[in-house]
Amino acid sequence: MGLFRNLLLVFVLFGVCICFSQRADVYRLHPKYPAADDEADDDSKAFFLSRDTNRIGSRLQAEQTTIFSLKGNVVPDGLYYVTMHVGVPPKPYFLDVDSGSDLTWVQCDAPCRSCAKGPHPLYKLKKNSLVPDKDPLCAAVQAGSVHNHNHKGPSQQCDYYVDYADQSSSMGVLVRDIVWAWLTNKTWLTANSVFGCGYDQEGSLEKSPARTDGVLGLGRGMASLPSQWAKQGLIKNVIGHCISGGGRDGGYMFFGDDLVSTSAMTWVPMLGRPSIKHYNVGAAQMIFGNKSLDKEGDGKNLGGIIFDSGSSYTYFTNQAYGAFLTAVKENLSGKQLQQDSSDSFLPLCWRREKGFGSVAEAATYFKLLTLNFRSTKTKQMKIFPEGYLVVNEKRNVCLGILNGTALGNVDTNVLGDISLQGHLVVYDNEKNQIGWAYSDCQKLPQRRVLHSSQTLLNNLWR
Repeated sequence: MGLFRNLLLVFVLFGVCICFSQRADVYRLHPKYPAADDEADDDSKAFFLSRDTNRIGSRLQAEQTTIFSLKGNVVPDGLYYVTMHVGVPPKPYFLDVDSGSDLTWVQCDAPCRSCAKGPHPLYKLKKNSLVPDKDPLCAAVQAGSVHNHNHKGPSQQCDYYVDYADQSSSMGVLVRDIVWAWLTNKTWLTANSVFGCGYDQEGSLEKSPARTDGVLGLGRGMASLPSQWAKQGLIKNVIGHCISGGGRDGGYMFFGDDLVSTSAMTWVPMLGRPSIKHYNVGAAQMIFGNKSLDKEGDGKNLGGIIFDSGSSYTYFTNQAYGAFLTAVKENLSGKQLQQDSSDSFLPLCWRREKGFGSVAEAATYFKLLTLNFRSTKTKQMKIFPEGYLVVNEKRNVCLGILNGTALGNVDTNVLGDISLQGHLVVYDNEKNQIGWAYSDCQKLPQRRVLHSSQTLLNNLWR
């Protein structure tokens, strides 16, 4: 009897299992947001990318570094630029790299009032992309502006106006869109970013044809793209660039802190609060050859030092420039070089009978310029003659260090691209310090990956 009951119980349970298995529910997964079909507009795609960026960015921060290939030169281009991809689907734009300003802007059809003919079509505004004037980034961009930006109502747009040392300027409106950047882990960073839609350029920025479509501002302020991306948790707020020397073009640039080893670099602290846009490292003793340019010996009378990748040449204060010029002329005395002032831009040049075929050939007539920084202990930056000389079309050698007084540099010396050639320079905004090291900037980290990044991006949107 007990055996019969057990067999009956097994049979009943087996039947119940068969019954449930035949009636098992099938659950369908539905998207949280409406599905985007083939005809979905770009704004919806941008929204999804922005949402995902904000949700996962902070989990990836320590692992991500973006890398860009630098194009350009000091002469004859007078600038260095990178390719930045903007929008959905992403479109390329050439942007002039400028560590002396915060705002990134692209020429755009808003419509355009005054734009140069650039290498790419104008950026087109997307619906609902305007940044309101109540946005904190709007206040950051407009702070210190000479223009009055008064709007009434919470939904008004945020206008901007930025001017540069060469008297050029850009005017426009702030927008928000997706900016793409190639990562060292062979994936794309998609960042919800605020930048300028420039519809009115003046000065050199309105001259056609233009080599670039806008400016990439890499200053210390909160409106720069690295600052925005760091706040979103996408990268560390560390910027680096390596400008090739030896008469070679290009180089590379990166955002993030894990691309290159910085242990062998020379580091000095930045001055001022992190909100100050300029990369100012304070005064330095200047030595030409073995002669100090400052009688006091500490460099304080010569002015502070600013690193600025947006300046093609180096600009000294009036006192520093005068002392440097005196030392150079004394050094050239009796060396069979004739002073020449026929260059339309560079005021001081020298010629010799057979001319100069390269800067390296002319450098033998000049001496090393050394900057001694004394923050904790003496830190040196050596600028070889190749870092301040230019050979012009007439085969004369000219000084690439100019008097910055006319540009308003009363108390600061600006180290531009010409003096940063052959150096890896890192702006560490996390630790408020700047570092440098001599480097062959032609050896681009992940060069093979960079060359294929555009192809991968194109394939992503086919």
